[in-house]
Parts: sequence; C-alpha cells; structure tokens
Amino acid sequence: MAAPTQVDGASPGPRGRTYPMRRTMFVLAVIGVLLCGGFLAVREVVRWATEHPGPATVVSVVALPFVVALVVVAIRGMPRLRELRRAARAGKAEAEAEVALAAAAEEAAPAVVAPVADPDPEPVAARWGSVEDFLAMDAYAFEQAIAHLCERDGCRNVEMVGGAGDLGADVLATTADGRRIIIQCKRYCPDNKVGSQDVQRFGGTCYTVHEAEVAAVVTTSTFTEPAVDYADTCGIRCFDGDRLVAWSNGAGPTPWG
Repeated sequence: MAAPTQVDGASPGPRGRTYPMRRTMFVLAVIGVLLCGGFLAVREVVRWATEHPGPATVVSVVALPFVVALVVVAIRGMPRLRELRRAARAGKAEAEAEVALAAAAEEAAPAVVAPVADPDPEPVAARWGSVEDFLAMDAYAFEQAIAHLCERDGCRNVEMVGGAGDLGADVLATTADGRRIIIQCKRYCPDNKVGSQDVQRFGGTCYTVHEAEVAAVVTTSTFTEPAVDYADTCGIRCFDGDRLVAWSNGAGPTPWG
C-alpha cells in the first residue's frame, strides 16, 4: 500500500490522515489563552474575596446552587455525548463502506454503450410536404416535428419545453453558428389566424425570460396584420404555413436563416 501523501505544512496522523500544522498551532494558542485567562480570573476572584470576605460569602452562597446544577447537568450529559460520538463514528464508517462498495461495483460493471441515433432524418421530414400533413398531427406531435426540423438543419441542444408553464417557448435550440433560438409553435386551422395578442405574449418572454437571440413563431396558419406589425417591431420572425412547408421541403429558409 502506498504511503500517505504528506501535504506541505501538515504532519501525518494515524491511519494516513493529515493534520495541518496551522490548525494545531491555532488550537494550542486558544487553549493557552483560555488557561492564562482562567488563571488570572481565579487570582482576581481570590484577591477580591480576601479583601471583601462578607460580600464574597454572600456571592458564594448564591452562586453555589447554580454551580452544582451545572456540574450535575455536565455529568449527566457526558454519557449522551459519548453515545452521539459513537453514533457519528458508526455513521461515518457506514458511509465510507457504501462509497467503497459503490466504487467497486462501478469498476466491475460492464461498459454500457448507448444506441446511436439515426443520422439521416430526411426521409421522415420528406413526408411533411403540405400544411395538411402538419394539421394531421396533434399539438405535441407538431412541436416534435419542429424540433426535428431544427435538428435536421444543424441545430444542437434542441429541447421541447411546450406545455403548462412554458412561458411561450415550445422549442429551444442553438443554431450551428451559436445563436440561441426560441420557437413558439401554433398549430392553427387556416381560418384561425395568429393574432397580435398571441405574438405579444410570446414577445414578453422570449427575450427577457428565455434570453433568445432569435425568436420565431411557426404556425400552420397565417398572421393578422397587427401581429405582423408587432413582430416586426420586436424582431420576432413570423413563419406561416407556406414558409413552414418550404422549410420542411428544403425549398425555403429556416426560421433563423
């Protein structure tokens, strides 16, 4: 077994543990100060009692019960303190044993190889050739499709966070050039346009909460004019159904392009 490493300014203790010299010197200094202070205090008390025997007697009679009570409490507490120390040592030993067993099990366990994902998602995206293909999905599947298209076109760290409490963000990703993009997905029927209120709610969180560098709303429908005006003012990109299909087919730009 290798000898324990000695740290600069430390001396080796039993069982390979090291005790820093600075800590030892500090403890010794504190003990010395307490002993000197106690000695001086006792000397002053004795001197005062010698010069004033009457008041000293009264103080002694009054303080004696408190001193006796403190001694009794200390004596009764010593076994409990010893039990607590034994329990602490036993708990530490159990924890160290568990750590050693876990380390041994980790070394003995065979390596697990994660399956490799399909590197070519294009055949799946090729089936989304029209707005009707996206409308046939439910809301969750539509968000999955948008996340899939982001991965296909080079985004990394793609996450789906849609649902209650998403604060307007459905898909989060990092573009190939390192920009953080936040996408809100609106799977609306063609006669249900994305309105200004929808875009305003998204605009209130995409930059301040999600810290987007690129923010986009992708829908299967279209946008109202007030929604487009607000989006232009806030720098939010609007992707309607036609642009979504063009993106899916590779014939149009991405929401961050």
